Amino acid sequence: MKFVPTVTGALLAACLALPAAAQSAPVIDCPLRDAPFSASTPVIDIMLNEQARGVLRAEFGEGFDQMPEIVRRTDPPSFGAILTVREFAGWGGVGQDVVDRIVAGISAVEVTDADRAARCARYDDDVPTFTFTGNGPRILMFEKINGFRDGPSVDAAHAALLAMAEREGWQMVVTQSGGAFNAETLAQFDAVIWNNISGDVLTLSQRQAFRDYIEEGGAFVGVHGTAGDPVYFWDWYADTLIGARFAGHPRDPQFQDARVVVDDPGHPAAASLPAEWVMRDEWYSFRSNPRDSGSRIIATLDESTYEPTAGGMPNLRMGDDHPIAWSRIIGQGRMFYSAIGHMPETYSHPTYVAMLEDVIAWAVGEGDCACDSN
Repeated sequence: MKFVPTVTGALLAACLALPAAAQSAPVIDCPLRDAPFSASTPVIDIMLNEQARGVLRAEFGEGFDQMPEIVRRTDPPSFGAILTVREFAGWGGVGQDVVDRIVAGISAVEVTDADRAARCARYDDDVPTFTFTGNGPRILMFEKINGFRDGPSVDAAHAALLAMAEREGWQMVVTQSGGAFNAETLAQFDAVIWNNISGDVLTLSQRQAFRDYIEEGGAFVGVHGTAGDPVYFWDWYADTLIGARFAGHPRDPQFQDARVVVDDPGHPAAASLPAEWVMRDEWYSFRSNPRDSGSRIIATLDESTYEPTAGGMPNLRMGDDHPIAWSRIIGQGRMFYSAIGHMPETYSHPTYVAMLEDVIAWAVGEGDCACDSN
């Protein structure tokens, strides 16, 4: 049964997260605070240390300053938050011998208290306050981005999701505060949506609160960039919640028309979908098939209708089974992820809007939630 719509545009605006009553103390439990410099250190943390940054500069020479600013910047959002030395070296076009020298050089750098504070500065513990009116399902849209932020896609998804909430009577609020991820705040919500989240954004305690929320019956919906980082620093998120790790997308052309095929017409997310449709977007490939880790695949891509390796991208073919949208049961909770959604136009595509609207209804428990199996 659908809830009677009671949320107006004005109310949705009023339901945005309010500032915390007081500025919180500096974060001290960020995930990599005490980690030694190594091949696994995010580039942003190397850039934050003068000595470690000097190692990079010495090896790259003039090429260091020629790299895109978004890769070298130390304030989020920064591509450096989702790259390690290996990926960074790819931007500079250097070989493994250079990577090995960089790793040896930064490994000798001591992690100081200043490093620890700088590493934690991109996290927050600001607990927002929310206001609700009405009886509709409560949904938290999360938009804290420390890695790559594609403004047009984030903004288009934001507007489309709020419009869905108004049509369906969902009480949807929005925050960029990682501090919302605590047991008391999360308990207010039937589902959490991550809008193109990139980069590591939750502290250790926030990670645990989010994991507990999901495993104890909460719901997660993620779109596109939420599973599109080259590197993840939280294995549970990538391997258990999402169920697959990003491999890449075509580069030239980056956006292509492709045929999307419904794999599981019985899933609630497919209730309003045709058997297949064609749309244009940036098409993700994954290092493994999420079906193999127990995901229920809702839609796949027909790789014969686009070129996964366009622009010289190797190893992006997944073959005859290329999932693009799926759900998983995590403990007593449930999740849905769709890799569709880089182009802003996708969020006004009637078929894709129907999928998102139906799957959010499934996530908050309306109708047949199909929670007994993947």
